[in-house]
Amino acid sequence: MTDSTPRTLTGRTIIMSGGSRGIGLAIAVRAAQDGANVALLAKTEKPHPKLEGTVHTAAAAIEAAGGQALPIVGDVRDEGSVADAVDRTVERFGGIDVVVNNASAIDLSRTPDLPMKKYDLMQDINARGSFLLARTALPHLARSEAAHILTLSPPLNLNPQWAGRHLGYTIAKYGMSLVTLGLAEELRDQGIAANSLWPRTTIATAAVRNLLGGEEVVARSRTPEIMADAAYEVLTRDPRECTGQFLIDDEVLAAAGVTDFSRYGGPVETLERDIFLDA
Repeated sequence: MTDSTPRTLTGRTIIMSGGSRGIGLAIAVRAAQDGANVALLAKTEKPHPKLEGTVHTAAAAIEAAGGQALPIVGDVRDEGSVADAVDRTVERFGGIDVVVNNASAIDLSRTPDLPMKKYDLMQDINARGSFLLARTALPHLARSEAAHILTLSPPLNLNPQWAGRHLGYTIAKYGMSLVTLGLAEELRDQGIAANSLWPRTTIATAAVRNLLGGEEVVARSRTPEIMADAAYEVLTRDPRECTGQFLIDDEVLAAAGVTDFSRYGGPVETLERDIFLDA
C-alpha cells in the first residue's frame, strides 16, 4: 500500500473470529459496504435463546451490505478448526488481508468465585484463540500489501485496580493485548500491522445486557457502530505507519475528523466508561 492507494476495503479479504452479532458483526457489515470479503469463524450455527443471530444470519447481513460472506462453523480454540477456516477462506477468496480477533469470553468474577473451567475458557478463546488465528493466517498476510491484524482488546494498563477486581478476565484480555504488542514488533519488517482497539464506553451488546448490568447499562452505552467505524479507520491505514498501537474508538474517529458522536449514543456525560480505562 502506498499513499496514493485509496483508503478502502474494496476487494480485501477479512477473516474474523466470532462475528455472529454485536461489535464483530458491525465491523463486518461496515467492511462489506466497501465490497469486502468476510469469512466468519463462529460457533453459533443455530439460534440461542439469549443471543440474537447466528453465523448464517450474519453472513446474510454482510451480503445485504454489499460484501461477499463465507460463514464457517468452527471453534477458534481448536487448531484444526482454525486451519480449516483459513484454508477455506483462501480457497474462496484467493488470500487474506485482515485478521480480526473478535471472539472473546467474559466472566468478571473475583478469584474465589471463578471456576477454573471458566478461567480456562477465557484463556483458550481470548488469548490462545487470538494467537492461533493470527499465527495460522500469517503466510497469507505476508502476501498482502495491506495486511492488518486487529484485536479487540484493551491497553495494557498496569493500574492494579483492574486485576484486583477481576483477575481471571484481566489475564485473558491482557493476553490478547500481548498478541498485539509482540506481533507488531515481530512483523514490523514484513509490513504486517498489529493493533488493538477498545471502546471508551460500554457497548450495547448481548454481553453487556446479559452479564454487565442489563438494560440500565445498555442505556448508558454506545452502539456497536462506533467500534465498526473506528475499526474501518484503522484497517484502511498504511500498515507500515500504523502498528503496535492500543487505540480507543472515539480517539481514532476524532483523529479522522469526527466531531459529533451523538449518533452512537449519549450524551457523553451519561455514558458508562468501559473497564481497563482509568478516569
